[in-house]
Amino acid sequence: MTARMRVSPPAPDFSRENALIARGCRAVAGVDEAGRGPLAGPVVVAAVILDPNKIPQGLNDSKKLTAKKRDALYEQILTDAQCAIAVVSAAMIDQINIRAATLRGMRDAVLALAEQPDHVLIDGRDVPPDLPCAGQALIGGDGLSVSIAAASIVAKVTRDRLMEHASLAWPHYGFDQHKGYGTAAHLKAIADHGPCPLHRLSFAPLKA
Repeated sequence: MTARMRVSPPAPDFSRENALIARGCRAVAGVDEAGRGPLAGPVVVAAVILDPNKIPQGLNDSKKLTAKKRDALYEQILTDAQCAIAVVSAAMIDQINIRAATLRGMRDAVLALAEQPDHVLIDGRDVPPDLPCAGQALIGGDGLSVSIAAASIVAKVTRDRLMEHASLAWPHYGFDQHKGYGTAAHLKAIADHGPCPLHRLSFAPLKA
């Protein structure tokens, strides 16, 4: 009988950052977003420059971590790394579309860093055209680079907390539970109460 061994996918590491540092980059930032797909709320983008001597243990794609682990890493990242956050509203998403809003958020987050990076590693397929430095897009980057993984954690925790706070102002929608995604309960709340100012009216099924 042949034994089957389950191999875990590799965890993100600092190898890409180290290669760039070896080529002369002083600072390398990871960039990721949270909230491209929901029907409500902003898209949040984080940019993070990790200290190579203080990389938190356990960094990974935020979706692969428990909420408790994300919260703990979030606090550690904010303490030991340089971080900046950009929040692009639902109204702006409706005005310029979600892709353009995400790219704008990426640029704004990088520009908001206290130290401007020499290179940016970005999760996904797109590099904003107006970054102040060179950038590289990595599909599945939050599972490859710890800098991007750190940014994914900061972006997700920030957005989740914004939506939990929004549920206090608009309690009918359950934003604290589904964070604006199109769950059955959320769709029913929209049908019962109509959209609120946080809803993205350019997204189906809200789009006229």
